[in-house]
Amino acid sequence: MEHIAAVLLVIGCSNTMTECRELPASMSVFETAQECTAERPFALGDVQGQAPRVIAKCLPVDPPLEDDYDQIVWNVRPDGTLDASVEISNVEVVSNGARPVKDSLSQQ
Repeated sequence: MEHIAAVLLVIGCSNTMTECRELPASMSVFETAQECTAERPFALGDVQGQAPRVIAKCLPVDPPLEDDYDQIVWNVRPDGTLDASVEISNVEVVSNGARPVKDSLSQQ
């Protein structure tokens, strides 16, 4: 089974960097960070013209946690800097260990 070590995130923005959206990359997951870095210029070329300004960044993924990651969080600053990371949601499961005892009359 292949493991993921990096995710390529491609973002297209307006000239003023005030409106941005994710753009599809032809290949977005990689077994090594080096493979992602090597693909980055080609991904930028593939989306040329889809937005006035395009930014791409390779995001590291911890392979043992790859199945737990469920979101990419990103923000583009006015200077064009892309802050992004692959995250695990803070989902909490709450359970009450005590179960009410049902008598035979209340079960139907």
